[in-house]
Amino acid sequence: MATVRALSVPAAGAALAPTTISRRDPRPDDVLIDIRFAGVCHSDIHQARQEWGPAIFPMVPGHEITGVVAAVGADVTRFAVGDRVGVGCFVSSCQRCDACVAGEEQYCTGPNPVFTYNGTEYDGEPTYGGYSQQIVVREAYVLRIPDALALDAAAPLLCAGITTYSPLRHWKIGPGSKVAVVGLGGLGHMGVQLAHALGADVTVLSQSLAKEKDGLRLGADRYRATSDPATFEELRGSLDFILNTVSANLDLDAYLSLLRLDGTMCNVGGPADPGAYRAFSLIAARRSLTGSNIGGIRETQEMLDFCAEHGLAAEIELITAADVNVAYDRVVASDVRYRFVIDAATI
Repeated sequence: MATVRALSVPAAGAALAPTTISRRDPRPDDVLIDIRFAGVCHSDIHQARQEWGPAIFPMVPGHEITGVVAAVGADVTRFAVGDRVGVGCFVSSCQRCDACVAGEEQYCTGPNPVFTYNGTEYDGEPTYGGYSQQIVVREAYVLRIPDALALDAAAPLLCAGITTYSPLRHWKIGPGSKVAVVGLGGLGHMGVQLAHALGADVTVLSQSLAKEKDGLRLGADRYRATSDPATFEELRGSLDFILNTVSANLDLDAYLSLLRLDGTMCNVGGPADPGAYRAFSLIAARRSLTGSNIGGIRETQEMLDFCAEHGLAAEIELITAADVNVAYDRVVASDVRYRFVIDAATI
């Protein structure tokens, strides 16, 4: 066992504070990673504040992790000391259920994937995340970071990037697709870049036009304010796909009305009260209302390679460990463009 420095939440809603945690000695199929950077995802805040149900404390958040391989187990073949690597939202799965066999480990049913933090390993030990200086992960759940991606700007791709890439790929978004991205935050700013790179016509739907210049710079073809009733009238029946990246409660009927025949609205944000919709909002044009959850290991690597090929990365504010509690409050206030990333050397 090794003792490493970390940032921990001792109890629900408490401030993050410096601590030490134990990491297991690498097993034959393990990779020991020196963490360089860890993104701050809004889900870190939800879980640290126990807003998504009972949580495990003390908690070390962080599932947007990049770093460098420090050691490998005897059976590891894909990675060597010095490799640039990443770790996302889960660090193990059963590898036997239909989802795992299909490369969709994020939907593991045997019984669940082991989440990078606020989870329990199959041996019963709690998991601690990326707000720390090292992590030990099974080789099968480690990603390779292409040389073209800076490690700090690549960290948010391990959640924000794959969470938006996966549904765009699943619903075959490409040239000719009319896509709207709801919200221009940590997820939304990646969704716009990825949809644009896939060849889609992209509209941002946001409460106001405050981020319009950013949205157009990131690849949107237009930027519309949802606070303006004319937006819903003028875009009615015009979209193939809506990617909803926000956790706010929306007027679902209004958004569904923007879809054309066989259009799909996909939710990747998790509102506390998702609200209701009228069945005829779907029936009238054979529309679909659905959701998507991150992505599997194979698809996450595909996303990283795609971002490297197209010069895409997260837009970040690099912070120190001392800044994280303030950063949490700023995320809740939507005061970040567009992802905080912790320099792990400051932990």
